[in-house]
Amino acid sequence: MCLLPVAALAAPRIPLRLLGRGRAAMSTAQPLKSVDYEVFGRVQGVCFRMYTEGEAKKVGVVGWVKNTSKGTVTGQVQGPEEKVNSMKSWLSKVGSPSSRIDRTEFSNEKTISKLEYSNFSIRY
Repeated sequence: MCLLPVAALAAPRIPLRLLGRGRAAMSTAQPLKSVDYEVFGRVQGVCFRMYTEGEAKKVGVVGWVKNTSKGTVTGQVQGPEEKVNSMKSWLSKVGSPSSRIDRTEFSNEKTISKLEYSNFSIRY
């Protein structure tokens, strides 16, 4: 049995939907970033694109991924800076379970005013 202190019973009730409103209004929106990437190593035939799409959706970024004719994987990621940085780290260090990432090159990193994509997709 859980007993509450008498003071807790007398405390005024604040609807949950009102909590935290002031904090959200005070914080400034994080800038949106866009970055192109190319991943080198054993990244084709190991479900790299599928895992990249899954990670992007989990992290909350948009963009695309595709295989290249030279055996690499390339694409673009867009979203809030912190989420793009998380995806950059994943593309550099994690990848799919059977992949081997030798190196990842990032280019054309820039601040953007709005997202150019509505989701993250695999291109063919």
